[in-house]
Amino acid sequence: MKALTATADDRLITLAEITDPAPAAGEAVIEVEAFSVNRGDYFALTGVYGTEVVPGHVPGQDVAGRIVTAAADGTGPAVGTRVVAHAAGGGWAEQVAVATDAITALPQQLPATIAATLPLAGLTALRLLRRAGAVAGKRLLVTGASGGVGHLVVELAIAAGATVTAVAATRERGQRLADYGAEVLTDVDAATDRFDIVLESVGGDTFAAALRHLAPGGTVVWFGQASRQPVQLDFFDLFGATPFTLHHFPHWVADTTDAEDLAELVRLAAAGIIHPEVGRIADWTETATVLTDLVHRRIRGNAVLTLA
Repeated sequence: MKALTATADDRLITLAEITDPAPAAGEAVIEVEAFSVNRGDYFALTGVYGTEVVPGHVPGQDVAGRIVTAAADGTGPAVGTRVVAHAAGGGWAEQVAVATDAITALPQQLPATIAATLPLAGLTALRLLRRAGAVAGKRLLVTGASGGVGHLVVELAIAAGATVTAVAATRERGQRLADYGAEVLTDVDAATDRFDIVLESVGGDTFAAALRHLAPGGTVVWFGQASRQPVQLDFFDLFGATPFTLHHFPHWVADTTDAEDLAELVRLAAAGIIHPEVGRIADWTETATVLTDLVHRRIRGNAVLTLA
Protein backbone atom coordinates (compact mmCIF):
# COMPACT_ATOMS: atom_id res chain seq x y z
CA MET A 1 0.00 0.00 0.00
CA LYS A 2 0.99 3.65 -0.32
CA ALA A 3 1.98 5.82 2.63
CA LEU A 4 3.69 9.10 3.39
CA THR A 5 7.02 8.39 5.06
CA ALA A 6 9.49 10.68 6.82
CA THR A 7 12.59 11.66 4.84
CA ALA A 8 14.75 13.43 7.48
CA ASP A 9 15.48 16.17 4.93
CA ASP A 10 13.86 19.33 3.55
CA ARG A 11 11.17 17.33 1.73
CA LEU A 12 9.73 16.30 5.13
CA ILE A 13 7.85 13.33 3.64
CA THR A 14 7.62 11.27 0.47
CA LEU A 15 5.01 8.94 -1.00
CA ALA A 16 6.26 5.36 -0.76
CA GLU A 17 5.14 1.74 -1.02
CA ILE A 18 5.11 -0.05 2.33
CA THR A 19 3.78 -3.37 3.60
CA ASP A 20 0.13 -3.66 4.58
CA PRO A 21 -0.70 -3.37 8.31
CA ALA A 22 -0.41 -6.53 10.41
CA PRO A 23 -2.92 -5.86 13.22
CA ALA A 24 -2.60 -7.26 16.72
CA ALA A 25 -5.59 -9.12 18.18
CA GLY A 26 -7.04 -5.94 19.69
CA GLU A 27 -6.56 -3.80 16.59
CA ALA A 28 -8.78 -3.14 13.60
CA VAL A 29 -7.59 -2.02 10.18
CA ILE A 30 -9.04 1.25 8.88
CA GLU A 31 -9.12 2.26 5.24
CA VAL A 32 -8.23 5.93 5.61
CA GLU A 33 -10.46 8.50 3.90
CA ALA A 34 -9.10 11.61 5.61
CA PHE A 35 -6.49 12.62 8.16
CA SER A 36 -5.75 15.84 10.00
CA VAL A 37 -2.31 17.39 10.50
CA ASN A 38 -1.03 19.98 12.96
CA ARG A 39 2.01 22.14 13.65
CA GLY A 40 3.36 19.50 16.00
CA ASP A 41 3.68 17.11 13.06
CA TYR A 42 5.91 19.61 11.28
CA PHE A 43 8.10 20.06 14.35
CA ALA A 44 8.41 16.29 14.79
CA LEU A 45 9.42 15.85 11.13
CA THR A 46 12.09 18.55 11.42
CA GLY A 47 13.53 17.35 14.72
CA VAL A 48 12.57 20.51 16.61
CA TYR A 49 11.41 18.48 19.61
CA GLY A 50 14.89 17.00 19.99
CA THR A 51 13.91 13.53 18.83
CA GLU A 52 15.57 11.78 15.91
CA VAL A 53 13.68 11.82 12.62
CA VAL A 54 13.66 8.22 11.35
CA PRO A 55 13.52 7.92 7.55
CA GLY A 56 10.70 5.61 6.48
CA HIS A 57 8.61 6.26 9.58
CA VAL A 58 4.90 6.82 8.83
CA PRO A 59 3.43 9.63 10.98
CA GLY A 60 -0.25 10.29 11.60
CA GLN A 61 -2.66 10.10 14.54
CA ASP A 62 -5.96 11.72 13.49
CA VAL A 63 -7.79 9.54 10.97
CA ALA A 64 -11.27 8.88 9.70
CA GLY A 65 -12.37 6.14 7.36
CA ARG A 66 -13.96 2.70 7.26
CA ILE A 67 -13.18 -0.61 8.96
CA VAL A 68 -11.83 -3.16 6.45
CA THR A 69 -10.56 -5.73 8.96
CA ALA A 70 -12.27 -6.15 12.33
CA ALA A 71 -10.24 -6.92 15.45
CA ALA A 72 -9.53 -10.63 15.89
CA ASP A 73 -10.47 -10.51 19.58
CA GLY A 74 -14.03 -9.42 18.75
CA THR A 75 -13.73 -5.90 20.16
CA GLY A 76 -14.48 -2.72 18.27
CA PRO A 77 -16.59 -1.91 15.21
CA ALA A 78 -17.54 -4.38 12.50
CA VAL A 79 -16.27 -4.37 8.93
CA GLY A 80 -17.83 -1.55 6.90
CA THR A 81 -18.38 0.78 9.88
CA ARG A 82 -17.46 4.42 9.33
CA VAL A 83 -15.11 5.46 12.13
CA VAL A 84 -12.82 8.10 13.56
CA ALA A 85 -9.68 7.04 15.41
CA HIS A 86 -6.70 8.29 17.38
CA ALA A 87 -3.89 6.15 15.99
CA ALA A 88 -0.58 5.62 17.75
CA GLY A 89 1.04 6.47 14.40
CA GLY A 90 0.94 5.32 10.81
CA GLY A 91 -2.18 7.26 9.87
CA TRP A 92 -0.76 8.97 6.78
CA ALA A 93 -1.37 5.86 4.73
CA GLU A 94 -4.05 4.08 2.74
CA GLN A 95 -4.64 1.77 5.70
CA VAL A 96 -3.69 1.83 9.37
CA ALA A 97 -4.08 -0.61 12.27
CA VAL A 98 -5.50 1.04 15.40
CA ALA A 99 -6.31 -0.33 18.85
CA THR A 100 -10.07 -0.69 19.23
CA ASP A 101 -10.08 1.35 22.45
CA ALA A 102 -9.09 4.34 20.28
CA ILE A 103 -11.81 3.92 17.61
CA THR A 104 -15.42 5.07 17.63
CA ALA A 105 -18.21 4.84 15.03
CA LEU A 106 -19.43 7.83 13.05
CA PRO A 107 -23.01 8.80 12.25
CA GLN A 108 -23.78 9.25 8.57
CA GLN A 109 -24.28 13.01 8.90
CA LEU A 110 -20.73 13.66 10.10
CA PRO A 111 -18.27 13.87 7.16
CA ALA A 112 -14.86 12.23 7.41
CA THR A 113 -13.23 15.63 6.82
CA ILE A 114 -14.81 16.98 10.00
CA ALA A 115 -14.36 13.80 12.03
CA ALA A 116 -10.63 13.67 11.25
CA THR A 117 -10.10 16.96 13.12
CA LEU A 118 -11.49 15.58 16.39
CA PRO A 119 -8.97 13.13 17.88
CA LEU A 120 -5.89 15.02 19.08
CA ALA A 121 -7.41 18.50 19.38
CA GLY A 122 -10.75 17.25 20.66
CA LEU A 123 -9.37 14.82 23.22
CA THR A 124 -7.05 17.53 24.51
CA ALA A 125 -9.86 20.08 24.80
CA LEU A 126 -12.30 17.70 26.47
CA ARG A 127 -9.78 16.45 29.02
CA LEU A 128 -8.41 19.92 29.63
CA LEU A 129 -11.80 21.15 30.82
CA ARG A 130 -12.19 18.09 33.03
CA ARG A 131 -8.82 18.93 34.60
CA ALA A 132 -9.98 22.50 35.19
CA GLY A 133 -13.00 21.23 37.15
CA ALA A 134 -16.51 22.64 37.23
CA VAL A 135 -16.56 25.76 35.04
CA ALA A 136 -20.23 26.79 35.20
CA GLY A 137 -20.40 30.40 36.37
CA LYS A 138 -16.60 30.73 36.30
CA ARG A 139 -14.52 33.30 34.39
CA LEU A 140 -12.09 31.58 32.03
CA LEU A 141 -9.11 32.98 30.16
CA VAL A 142 -7.94 30.86 27.21
CA THR A 143 -4.66 31.77 25.52
CA GLY A 144 -3.82 30.47 22.05
CA ALA A 145 -7.55 30.26 21.54
CA SER A 146 -7.64 30.49 17.75
CA GLY A 147 -5.83 27.16 17.31
CA GLY A 148 -7.51 23.78 16.93
CA VAL A 149 -7.47 22.94 20.65
CA GLY A 150 -8.25 26.47 21.81
CA HIS A 151 -11.21 26.77 19.50
CA LEU A 152 -12.82 23.62 20.87
CA VAL A 153 -11.99 24.51 24.48
CA VAL A 154 -13.78 27.83 24.09
CA GLU A 155 -16.89 26.20 22.63
CA LEU A 156 -16.97 23.46 25.25
CA ALA A 157 -16.47 25.94 28.10
CA ILE A 158 -19.26 28.24 26.88
CA ALA A 159 -21.57 25.24 26.46
CA ALA A 160 -20.75 24.29 30.08
CA GLY A 161 -21.80 27.71 31.37
CA ALA A 162 -18.49 29.55 31.68
CA THR A 163 -17.82 33.18 30.78
CA VAL A 164 -14.88 32.97 28.38
CA THR A 165 -12.25 35.48 27.31
CA ALA A 166 -10.23 34.13 24.37
CA VAL A 167 -6.83 35.46 23.32
CA ALA A 168 -6.34 35.05 19.56
CA ALA A 169 -3.45 36.00 17.30
CA THR A 170 -5.64 38.46 15.36
CA ARG A 171 -9.21 39.73 15.51
CA GLU A 172 -9.91 37.93 12.26
CA ARG A 173 -8.73 34.60 13.67
CA GLY A 174 -10.89 35.12 16.74
CA GLN A 175 -14.08 36.15 14.95
CA ARG A 176 -15.70 32.71 15.12
CA LEU A 177 -15.03 32.58 18.85
CA ALA A 178 -16.76 35.93 19.27
CA ASP A 179 -19.70 34.57 17.26
CA TYR A 180 -20.01 31.73 19.78
CA GLY A 181 -20.12 34.12 22.74
CA ALA A 182 -16.51 34.64 23.82
CA GLU A 183 -14.89 38.01 24.44
CA VAL A 184 -11.90 38.08 22.08
CA LEU A 185 -8.62 39.87 22.78
CA THR A 186 -5.35 39.94 20.88
CA ASP A 187 -3.26 40.80 23.95
CA VAL A 188 -3.55 39.21 27.39
CA ASP A 189 -2.74 42.50 29.09
CA ALA A 190 -5.78 44.11 27.46
CA ALA A 191 -7.97 42.05 29.80
CA THR A 192 -9.82 44.13 32.39
CA ASP A 193 -11.22 41.17 34.33
CA ARG A 194 -9.76 38.73 36.85
CA PHE A 195 -10.14 35.08 35.94
CA ASP A 196 -10.98 32.08 38.08
CA ILE A 197 -9.31 29.70 35.63
CA VAL A 198 -6.54 30.29 33.09
CA LEU A 199 -5.93 27.71 30.34
CA GLU A 200 -2.45 28.56 29.03
CA SER A 201 -0.85 27.10 25.89
CA VAL A 202 1.50 29.77 24.55
CA GLY A 203 4.39 29.93 27.01
CA GLY A 204 7.03 32.66 26.97
CA ASP A 205 5.88 36.05 28.25
CA THR A 206 2.23 35.09 27.81
CA PHE A 207 2.34 32.77 30.80
CA ALA A 208 3.43 35.49 33.22
CA ALA A 209 0.99 37.97 31.66
CA ALA A 210 -1.88 35.54 32.20
CA LEU A 211 -0.90 35.11 35.85
CA ARG A 212 -1.24 38.86 36.36
CA HIS A 213 -4.93 38.51 35.54
CA LEU A 214 -5.65 35.52 37.77
CA ALA A 215 -8.25 36.01 40.50
CA PRO A 216 -7.24 35.31 44.11
CA GLY A 217 -7.00 31.57 44.68
CA GLY A 218 -7.40 30.87 40.96
CA THR A 219 -6.27 27.89 38.90
CA VAL A 220 -3.85 27.73 35.97
CA VAL A 221 -3.77 24.71 33.69
CA TRP A 222 -0.66 24.72 31.50
CA PHE A 223 -1.12 22.56 28.42
CA GLY A 224 1.25 23.81 25.74
CA GLN A 225 4.01 26.10 24.56
CA ALA A 226 2.96 27.15 21.06
CA SER A 227 5.45 30.03 20.99
CA ARG A 228 8.24 27.50 21.59
CA GLN A 229 9.59 29.98 24.13
CA PRO A 230 10.17 28.72 27.68
CA VAL A 231 8.13 30.20 30.49
CA GLN A 232 9.88 33.00 32.37
CA LEU A 233 8.52 33.12 35.92
CA ASP A 234 10.17 35.02 38.75
CA PHE A 235 9.19 33.92 42.25
CA PHE A 236 9.70 37.42 43.58
CA ASP A 237 7.11 38.76 41.15
CA LEU A 238 4.57 36.74 43.13
CA PHE A 239 5.26 38.41 46.47
CA GLY A 240 1.97 39.68 47.83
CA ALA A 241 -0.05 37.55 45.40
CA THR A 242 -2.75 35.22 46.65
CA PRO A 243 -1.60 31.58 46.29
CA PHE A 244 -2.81 29.89 43.13
CA THR A 245 -2.94 26.32 41.85
CA LEU A 246 -0.85 25.31 38.83
CA HIS A 247 -1.55 22.09 36.93
CA HIS A 248 0.69 20.57 34.30
CA PHE A 249 -1.61 18.92 31.77
CA PRO A 250 -0.53 16.06 29.47
CA HIS A 251 -3.52 15.20 27.24
CA TRP A 252 -2.75 11.48 27.09
CA VAL A 253 -3.29 10.95 30.82
CA ALA A 254 -6.97 10.13 31.38
CA ASP A 255 -9.29 7.82 33.27
CA THR A 256 -11.26 7.25 30.07
CA THR A 257 -10.32 5.56 26.81
CA ASP A 258 -9.83 7.47 23.60
CA ALA A 259 -12.82 5.60 22.16
CA GLU A 260 -15.09 6.79 24.99
CA ASP A 261 -14.02 10.40 24.66
CA LEU A 262 -14.15 10.31 20.87
CA ALA A 263 -17.74 9.09 21.13
CA GLU A 264 -18.56 12.17 23.23
CA LEU A 265 -16.86 14.47 20.74
CA VAL A 266 -18.68 12.86 17.82
CA ARG A 267 -21.98 13.34 19.65
CA LEU A 268 -21.21 17.02 20.28
CA ALA A 269 -20.15 17.63 16.69
CA ALA A 270 -23.17 15.83 15.24
CA ALA A 271 -25.47 17.85 17.52
CA GLY A 272 -23.89 21.15 16.44
CA ILE A 273 -22.54 21.94 19.91
CA ILE A 274 -18.95 22.09 18.68
CA HIS A 275 -17.90 23.26 15.23
CA PRO A 276 -14.35 22.24 14.25
CA GLU A 277 -12.92 24.90 11.95
CA VAL A 278 -11.46 23.44 8.76
CA GLY A 279 -9.25 26.00 7.07
CA ARG A 280 -8.06 23.80 4.23
CA ILE A 281 -8.94 20.47 2.62
CA ALA A 282 -6.41 19.10 0.13
CA ASP A 283 -5.30 15.86 -1.49
CA TRP A 284 -2.87 13.91 0.66
CA THR A 285 -0.10 14.34 -1.93
CA GLU A 286 -0.02 18.00 -0.82
CA THR A 287 0.70 17.18 2.83
CA ALA A 288 4.22 18.68 2.89
CA THR A 289 2.96 21.99 1.50
CA VAL A 290 0.04 22.05 3.93
CA LEU A 291 2.37 21.40 6.89
CA THR A 292 4.59 24.30 5.83
CA ASP A 293 1.59 26.59 5.48
CA LEU A 294 0.35 25.54 8.91
CA VAL A 295 3.61 26.32 10.65
CA HIS A 296 3.70 29.75 8.98
CA ARG A 297 0.07 30.33 10.04
CA ARG A 298 -1.29 30.59 6.51
CA ILE A 299 -4.16 28.30 7.47
CA ARG A 300 -6.80 29.23 10.01
CA GLY A 301 -8.10 26.28 11.98
CA ASN A 302 -7.55 22.67 11.01
CA ALA A 303 -5.99 21.25 7.86
CA VAL A 304 -7.37 18.00 6.46
CA LEU A 305 -5.92 15.75 3.77
CA THR A 306 -8.09 13.34 1.80
CA LEU A 307 -7.37 10.08 -0.01
CA ALA A 308 -9.18 9.32 -3.25
